[in-house]
Amino acid sequence: MNQTLTSEDLRLLVQRVFQPTEADRGLAIIVDLPDERLADNDHWANRRSMAAGWFKALQPEMQALGLERLTLAWFRNAGGNNADLPATWISGDGDTVFNHADEPTGAQQTFADLFATHSLVMAPTELSATAPLKVATRQAQSTGNGFRAATMPGFLPSMIPALRLDYELINRRVWYLKGLLDEATQADFHFEVGDQKHELVLDLRHNGGHASGGLFPENGIAGNLPSGEAYIVPYEGNIAGDTSLSQGTMPVQIGDEVVLYRIEANKAVAVLTEGPASAEEARHIKAEPAYANLAELGLGVLGDFNLKPTGSILLDEKLGLHIAFGRSDHFGGSVGPNDFSSPDAVIHLDRVYIPETQPKVVVREVKLSGPTLEKVIIRDGLFLEID
Repeated sequence: MNQTLTSEDLRLLVQRVFQPTEADRGLAIIVDLPDERLADNDHWANRRSMAAGWFKALQPEMQALGLERLTLAWFRNAGGNNADLPATWISGDGDTVFNHADEPTGAQQTFADLFATHSLVMAPTELSATAPLKVATRQAQSTGNGFRAATMPGFLPSMIPALRLDYELINRRVWYLKGLLDEATQADFHFEVGDQKHELVLDLRHNGGHASGGLFPENGIAGNLPSGEAYIVPYEGNIAGDTSLSQGTMPVQIGDEVVLYRIEANKAVAVLTEGPASAEEARHIKAEPAYANLAELGLGVLGDFNLKPTGSILLDEKLGLHIAFGRSDHFGGSVGPNDFSSPDAVIHLDRVYIPETQPKVVVREVKLSGPTLEKVIIRDGLFLEID
């Protein structure tokens, strides 16, 4: 299958994803760079070359898109997934692909100015910029300088087929699941690891669901591309006198080891297993309490479209059930960068429950319930009817 995008492909992608109107001002492609904190790798280098190629390929398509500005913005990486973006960036010409954050020269410009003059943003980055861009789109919308963003952390050429899916159908499915999440006050999970059974309850009170279907026609929103998930932040106990009811045991396969967490009040409070991965996770939840927060219940639907994992969470989390640790404020939760020990420690980490990523953990059942709802949505790892 073709794993490159022509100028026409890119124009059609921008038109489909953003649905530009006469009010749209410009398109920015923002790309992060390695530095002394985070070394380069082959996928990252290839992604930077791809982004520069997209910039050049889109130049002759600007009139057809009805846009006046096209900008390639290089910036120093944020230090961690979903950490806040640096204050400034430097413009690129697409001919030079930089290998280190110290290489670009020229005027330092602010992201605030970029977003004020470019209402469409694509972010094919190494580190996820989803959280800061969600926050930035909401803030810009309140000032009248709205923009929208498609975030593509870890994007690989192998994901290009996912950009050609029927996103109208995907949108219908994720909006249906969002409606169920809106109704639900509780999610019950039944896992099996060998002959051991584990049960987890997530408290869904007080929070609403979100739909991310890969289409961003209106300002004030940011989300992944490719996409295809409905998600919700479990209640984190941030209302005085109202403790979160999330509790149980949660297995996660890390490498060949299954790590078992004890969950209380929506946090991983202990690791019940032994082994190298278990010891590392126990150390992490003790040293970084914000990491222990259960930040997201996600329901990805792209597994029904014959896609397979690529090793990048951008696509892999959209293939099925996932539960995340860490930062949640970008989804409307209460845990943000200030709750971590340093900017480099900020993280939103998805654990994806599909056979290719966690073969030792079987999802026997996921049930959503509420005052007017009781519906099993997953049985034996597969979605039941979701159209």
